[in-house]
Amino acid sequence: MSELAEIQRRDLADVALNTAVGGGAAYADFRLEKHRRQGIEVKERDVERLQDSSSKGYAVRLVRNGRWGFAASDDITPDGVARTATRALAMASALEELKGYDVALADEPPVTGRWSSPLQIDPFEIDVDEKIAHLIEVNRAVLAGKVAKYCNSWLDQAKELKYLVTSEGTEVAQERTRLQSNFEAVATGSDGRLVELRSDSVPAGRGYEHIRDFDFLAAAERHSELLAEKLAAPSVTAGKYDLVVGATNLWLTIHESIGHATELDRVLGYEANYAGTSFATLENLDQLKYGSDAVTVLADRTQEGGLSTVAWDDDGVAAQEWPLISEGILVGYQYNREIAAAEGLPRSVGCAYADSWQHMPIQRMPNVSLQPSADDTSIEDLVSGVEDGIYITGDNSWSIDMRRLNFQFTGQLYYQIKNGKIAGMLRDVAYQGNTIDFWNSCEAVGGPDTYVLGGAFNCGKGQPGQVAAVSHGAPAALFRQVNVLNTSEKG
Repeated sequence: MSELAEIQRRDLADVALNTAVGGGAAYADFRLEKHRRQGIEVKERDVERLQDSSSKGYAVRLVRNGRWGFAASDDITPDGVARTATRALAMASALEELKGYDVALADEPPVTGRWSSPLQIDPFEIDVDEKIAHLIEVNRAVLAGKVAKYCNSWLDQAKELKYLVTSEGTEVAQERTRLQSNFEAVATGSDGRLVELRSDSVPAGRGYEHIRDFDFLAAAERHSELLAEKLAAPSVTAGKYDLVVGATNLWLTIHESIGHATELDRVLGYEANYAGTSFATLENLDQLKYGSDAVTVLADRTQEGGLSTVAWDDDGVAAQEWPLISEGILVGYQYNREIAAAEGLPRSVGCAYADSWQHMPIQRMPNVSLQPSADDTSIEDLVSGVEDGIYITGDNSWSIDMRRLNFQFTGQLYYQIKNGKIAGMLRDVAYQGNTIDFWNSCEAVGGPDTYVLGGAFNCGKGQPGQVAAVSHGAPAALFRQVNVLNTSEKG
């Protein structure tokens, strides 16, 4: 936390809180942040994108007479902080004229502490030229196979430092580092058809060691063989199939059909304009058979390497793990202190997050993961129980309705399963379903050896829009009789 420690941060926090409380605020917090982001993209052997940015500022948030007040600034001086707190008070006063429920926050004991995400190699200490050379080498290895016509690779890194002080006595500082890297190649068939294939590396809340732990060159060398096989693969016949869905595909299905569907602000209709509401309404809690007995899903802000892993959220609530679905039954939601108080819940589960010092914290998703079986069930074991089906890996396109109920997903690679064996590659596959029907068709999940922690940097929500990184772990899983479409067919 040295970069934030250079600032007289506690003195600035005292100015903010004293101004806010002195102006009648029942609650106030001061959140100081510094963000660093770097992105590199290489197409073939040319650098297409090189971005390196940093931002530092703070926000004052308060509750006065049952209304939120919020203001932010990059004027990091005592006078600047006092002016910003005064603007937050003025906002709360202006909102008093509007009708609406009074803001309240669920009780939370004050905490103090510091935390940093696990980090062996700071990615921002690795020379940019070394990173570019790595990406060029990956592209060269892909193109050397003489199948791909084009290849691009990329590396994105972020470091986030936050310091939060509240009028209740909380004072916490934390630092998160995350990164993602991948590559994608394009091949063309003799009929002019294009085939794209992306590698299966995943993002993580780790340092540059995450890049070195994944053998990109081996993946690049294998890429040509997979591209050639994908080019020659027959197109799928639409119909009902048993699916073995690999973790690198299933994480996105979890995100869209479970992660967003169990956000309590979405369930209650507070979040509707950005990607809709949810079918999983409150009367369904402890009642709805969301999935089969094989489906247990945990929300977790503590998961090692998770993109949404923290020690405290932006309400100052300690990170927790809790169930959303237990043996198929909907048993929980995600929420922050404000929604917990509004719904009479005893405590927040720690889901407040702002993606910038310029934005107010809103309810955001924790890491949401499907749990593997306790035994050592392998992908081969799952495949062996399928007479006529498809094995799917890698994520690609997706679509889901405004209530998180009806969806369609595609992948990167598809393999035909015949009589319990992999029988060659297919193409043009999309699976379509209803969230409840799909998860109830889950007959079995793989063991820990099939589990992968996937995720994304760019989950969007809110107005004005905010972006959050989130992870979703999954084992491979077997689903019975799922509708499969042929994406090349018209009409």
